[in-house]
Amino acid sequence: MDRLIKEKLPFHIAIIMDGNGRWAKKRLLNRINGHRKGIESVRTVVENCREAGIKYLTLYTFSKENWNRPRSEVKVLMSLLEKNIRREGEDMIENNIRFRAIGNITDLSDGVRQAVADVTELTKDNDGMLLQLALSYSGREEITQAAKRIAELAVNGELDPASLTESSFAGFLYTGDIPDPDLLIRTSGENRISNFLLWQLAYTEIYITDVLWPDFGKEELFEAILDYQGRERRYGLTGEQKSASTKIEMAG
Repeated sequence: MDRLIKEKLPFHIAIIMDGNGRWAKKRLLNRINGHRKGIESVRTVVENCREAGIKYLTLYTFSKENWNRPRSEVKVLMSLLEKNIRREGEDMIENNIRFRAIGNITDLSDGVRQAVADVTELTKDNDGMLLQLALSYSGREEITQAAKRIAELAVNGELDPASLTESSFAGFLYTGDIPDPDLLIRTSGENRISNFLLWQLAYTEIYITDVLWPDFGKEELFEAILDYQGRERRYGLTGEQKSASTKIEMAG
């Protein structure tokens, strides 16, 4: 942790946790063993992000497309989710972590929905790191739902479409009350964002590692953050413009 530059930490890290099945297959194990091992990596990453001072952590836990997996696997995944959300609830209270889920929560099993509701309520007053699990999540669906809500308000005369800006549109998304991710980490070497935070990732730095999620731990997390800290985020400016802008901000 001493290697990290405190002043250049990303505020918000998002992670596509990929490779549980391949991890299990390489070891001639059932895919469920990979998911169980992946839960250990979740615990490690959450703990180390909190200790490092990361303010927001979003984990792509179960996508809308994951419902197409074999029914037996989905059933076990729902059971694992419910069990671990409840189990980690007490630790989140102790470690001042606020919890919530984003996505189409109504799709989830009754047990998972109740676990999400209970732990969200238990941790609502915590003011440390926010841990978000993306559950039954689809980036396209999120944007579509936001557009529908805006259209509804416009039809009812509660919103003037001409007044809509990028910032006000973002307020209709699941993540409208927090900053967009600074850093996206994807494990297992896949070079795609898989329908995850499509709006929010517009200017996010992307870090891809071949490490499978169950093998992703503290060292791998810090390597990703260090890589991020070595980059120059220009937001469309030239390097000279960005440098001048930074000097003005510091002087002010």
